[in-house]
Amino acid sequence: MTATAPPSPLAGLRVLDLTRVLSGPIAGRMLCDLGADVVKVEPPEGDVSRLWGRQVAGIGGFFHQQNAGKRSVCLDLRVAEGRDLALRLAGRADILIENFRPDVMPRLGLGYPELRAANPRLIMLSISGFGAGGPQSRRAAYASVIHAESGLLARSARMSTVGALSDLPWNAADTNAGLHGAIAILAAVLLRARTGLGQHIDLGMLDASLVTDDNLHLALEGAEDLQGAPPDVWPSGAGPLLVAADTRLIWRRLAEVHGLADPAAPSMPQAEKIRLRRAAIAAFLAALPDWATVTTAMDRMNLAWGEVREARDLERHPTVRARGAIAQVDDGAGGRRPIPQSPYRFSDATSEVRGPAARRGQHNGDVLEDWLGLGAADVRRLADAGVLLSGAPP
Repeated sequence: MTATAPPSPLAGLRVLDLTRVLSGPIAGRMLCDLGADVVKVEPPEGDVSRLWGRQVAGIGGFFHQQNAGKRSVCLDLRVAEGRDLALRLAGRADILIENFRPDVMPRLGLGYPELRAANPRLIMLSISGFGAGGPQSRRAAYASVIHAESGLLARSARMSTVGALSDLPWNAADTNAGLHGAIAILAAVLLRARTGLGQHIDLGMLDASLVTDDNLHLALEGAEDLQGAPPDVWPSGAGPLLVAADTRLIWRRLAEVHGLADPAAPSMPQAEKIRLRRAAIAAFLAALPDWATVTTAMDRMNLAWGEVREARDLERHPTVRARGAIAQVDDGAGGRRPIPQSPYRFSDATSEVRGPAARRGQHNGDVLEDWLGLGAADVRRLADAGVLLSGAPP
């Protein structure tokens, strides 16, 4: 008797992914990991992110990470037959995701009214920088623009020891929008189960950034003076060490647990006491020779701390390794390629990266047969007419 494989939560759902770069693709990637059949529709020139990062078998690392496991159709929406084909695919989809500016899909003849007429059960997620219908809805917006507009850059500079304005080292606004979009899609799927009707979700990257900013209340209420200082990074004998506690708590725990003598006299000015105690903390940590000793010392004090690591070394991180948080998938060139694994760990279901990112138009025939019942002759005719494309982007 063979054991039954655990189910994928979204198995059976069809997702038409018309997105590019990051905010939309990451939403589609998460749905794909959860078991949905996600078909990425690219324009003739391909998703520009195919060019970003290390190239393996003609696929860039950035595109690989955000689009792993999806099937690929390359379709020219600027020609009438391409637009009609997209409308037919939307008619068979459960979910459609797009992250153009709000006026683009209507201009293509693929606005929500047209899509709803073709498929009243369709759930459509539209991600844009500033949302639809507002005074800035047609502005171009990348994550860095939203980081600037949302106050994140100004606050980051104020809290930095350098004090310079510079962008964040990752595209937080894009990722926040994509993950909030996935939540909204799943809520709409539950609602559709009760009503039988689809939904159009208008999601602004700025909105998603504001609701995800856990310290925004301080700025809105004029209370930024109450915000604590960011955790310090201290040198240790093993390497840089972040301790998630302020100097007073670190000092108190060092004195209580490790018996560190106070170098400050009671009569000293407060600033001098702080300086001397920080120097004593720094000397104690610098004397810890390796990470095993650091771990023992910090755990005895019951302080939260972290080794300051390089991302390139994460495959050796004990938790990453134990939980399989970085998977290895087929790279299309006879080898394997690392990729972050789905973060969801279910007790009786599975969520996992389902394969590598596809070549442009790799699944034209398979998808059109599966979703629309078209045969090989139909696919050849569409390819000959320039409606379907495949292979390396021009």
